[in-house]
Amino acid sequence: MLKIKFVLNNEPVECFIEEYEMLIDVLRNRLNLTGTKEGCGEGECGVCTVLIDGLNIDSCLYPAMEVEGKEVLTIEGISEHGELSDIQKSFLENGGVQCGFCTPGMIMSSKAFIDNLDDKRKENITEEDIKRALSGNLCRCTGYVQIIDSVKKII
Repeated sequence: MLKIKFVLNNEPVECFIEEYEMLIDVLRNRLNLTGTKEGCGEGECGVCTVLIDGLNIDSCLYPAMEVEGKEVLTIEGISEHGELSDIQKSFLENGGVQCGFCTPGMIMSSKAFIDNLDDKRKENITEEDIKRALSGNLCRCTGYVQIIDSVKKII
């Protein structure tokens, strides 16, 4: 077993892992953070998306030992003072939630996209930009219109 140290949802964490474990397994099975879902297990659907040092990453493909010294943000960590974040509220208000299975990954990819925009870029965002930012996330309910609207309204 390996001991890893990283920052998880703005809190320092230490845990023991097997060297073959993927980050999603550590989050769900060792740290009991079940908001991050597993869909395909192959990096195709984006359901397991988390942010690592601000970048959206498929946690099903990411070796857990690679988070050593990094910052990991999951869907559980984006609420603000016990309340939903603005992006979470926008998904609820605009029907971007649908069945909810893809929602954590969609929200995390949306957050990475929005957080990495400067103010000037925010003024000129197109629907195509949002589609490109979410291209690694699949929704089986075909709720893309509401998801894109949810992102547009928060920018």
